[in-house]
Amino acid sequence: MNKSELIEALAEEMHIPLRDASSAVTTILDAMADALAKGESIEIRGFGSFVVKEYDSYFGRNPKTGEKIKVKPKKLPFFKVGKELKERVNESAD
Repeated sequence: MNKSELIEALAEEMHIPLRDASSAVTTILDAMADALAKGESIEIRGFGSFVVKEYDSYFGRNPKTGEKIKVKPKKLPFFKVGKELKERVNESAD
């Protein structure tokens, strides 16, 4: 499912215009991105949690030249699936 499919599903489920559903989805995603950018975590019970993991700098290699390069420290968002979602996905796999 992509963003536009999510908007369509919300519009159908809530019986609202696509424009309103688009605004709601965009607001939620923007709020989540803003929270992660501030280093905050997000927990959605039954679904999962998003946290920002910090990685130290390290030496890597340029795959093209084989040259050693220093990779700067970075922060990346990480998703940890919740128990209920994990069980629901595994139910449908059986």
